[in-house]
Amino acid sequence: MADRVTPLLGLLLIGPVLFGCAKQPLIRAAAPAPPVLTSPATPPTPASPPSAPRADAATPPATPSPAITPVPPATVRQMAPREFTAIAALKDIHFDFDKYDIRPGDTRILEENARWMKANPNHLILIEGHADERGTNEYNLALGERRAKSTMNHLVSLGVQAGRVTTISYGEERPLCTEKNEGCWARNRHAHFLVKPQ
Repeated sequence: MADRVTPLLGLLLIGPVLFGCAKQPLIRAAAPAPPVLTSPATPPTPASPPSAPRADAATPPATPSPAITPVPPATVRQMAPREFTAIAALKDIHFDFDKYDIRPGDTRILEENARWMKANPNHLILIEGHADERGTNEYNLALGERRAKSTMNHLVSLGVQAGRVTTISYGEERPLCTEKNEGCWARNRHAHFLVKPQ
């Protein structure tokens, strides 16, 4: 019996070396990929895992992946912030701490900005949303985005064409002031306007 157990024990010990052992897939942390801009004519198709073929592989999905939003071609042209420049005619607006509501005093500034935008329909508009340094970077990016979108929505309600306006958030990354006091933080909580001729 010992003679039969010894070869079996040898196979159990040497088997994984000869035949290999089952391994978990190697997962490496990768830097997040930059956002992909696509036009509605070519919606992205999500990749399916190799071990589970999709039942509907012959037909494309009805809607694109929620992680990637189709962007109309006109908006793709707008997405290069370095092509936009600030002009004196468009004034910044500011926000209260941790808010993205348009303040009553800033509605007058937006009315003036909207007048210029409607009088200059050949310019695309970029609205930057900014926050002060308090809060996490992720929170401030989201807050800056809400501020930029709130500003855009107000301008659209005043008659500015939505298709001309693009928003971007810098969160706390581009402060106007770096002192640690309320006066400085208040300056950093703003929406900034840039334009680009079409």
